[in-house]
Amino acid sequence: MLAYVTRRLLLLIPMAIGMVIVTFGLLLLIPGDPAAVLLGQDATPEAINNLRNSLGLNDPWYIRLWDYFAALLRGDMGQSIFQNQPVAQIIAGRLGATVELAIVALLLASIIGITLGVLAAIRQGSWVDTVTMLFAQLGVSMPVYWLGLLLMLLFAVQLGWLPSIGRGVPMHEAIWAALTGRPQVLWTSISHIALPALALAANSAAIISRLVRASMLEVLREDFVRTAYAKGLRKGRVVVRHALRNALLPVLSVIGLRFGALLGGAVLTESIFAWPGLGQLTIAAISQRDLPLIQGIVLTFAIVYALVNLIVDLLYAAVDPRVRLG
Repeated sequence: MLAYVTRRLLLLIPMAIGMVIVTFGLLLLIPGDPAAVLLGQDATPEAINNLRNSLGLNDPWYIRLWDYFAALLRGDMGQSIFQNQPVAQIIAGRLGATVELAIVALLLASIIGITLGVLAAIRQGSWVDTVTMLFAQLGVSMPVYWLGLLLMLLFAVQLGWLPSIGRGVPMHEAIWAALTGRPQVLWTSISHIALPALALAANSAAIISRLVRASMLEVLREDFVRTAYAKGLRKGRVVVRHALRNALLPVLSVIGLRFGALLGGAVLTESIFAWPGLGQLTIAAISQRDLPLIQGIVLTFAIVYALVNLIVDLLYAAVDPRVRLG
């Protein structure tokens, strides 16, 4: 197990190098000049050129790329052009909010998707199956920004139950506050994250539910399930302890992939709900042509995504002892 984890962590190095090169190449194709954006419309060509020289933007692309790799080896992700702060410091201040939103959305998507998928499988052909798959189809079809606006209109504007923008106390702090006798802090945190997490989770929940249904139907036809029924085991025990456990393996893989999709979807969700995470920061960095900050954000997303997939692979062995990681 240790050797497998070590190999996977070492694979992060070429992956990170590839992501940096691809991101750097794409940024070169983005129209616009960061120096011109920074100085404004009234800036003279001389002033823009002087600023480009000071920022190193006039250097050949291969020198800039080499300098960036050299800085990364020193643990330096560069300096934000517009915020004039270290990129690592800016990302560290926003990463927690995005990861919190993605984790809560992933938990919601997994709980809703697995529950609906199991219900649809054990009630195949019934109205429960039809309604469940109808909701799954709607979830796949609805864009996250459209669903977010609908949720905001219903629960924040019309009903007034939940706040529409902003973030409460970080979830880990809110949980600790609830354990120390301040449950209202936890409720405030939950009320702020509920709408963005639900909007972000809908698409993933729909995909997971359809996969769970298909996987459960396949497993329920296996001989060991019929044998369990023949032994007189209750249906609930057969479904949960025998069928579901075996049906979860392909689902785990998809859940890991959906985490990457949730990180990408957070860009739109955070903008709609004014959630102070990396999504908002990404849009601001792109509009300002803040190249070092964009590179740092993309690299961070790639590393987080790779680590999550490593965790998912390790969970394979925990769910099914027959799986061995070599």
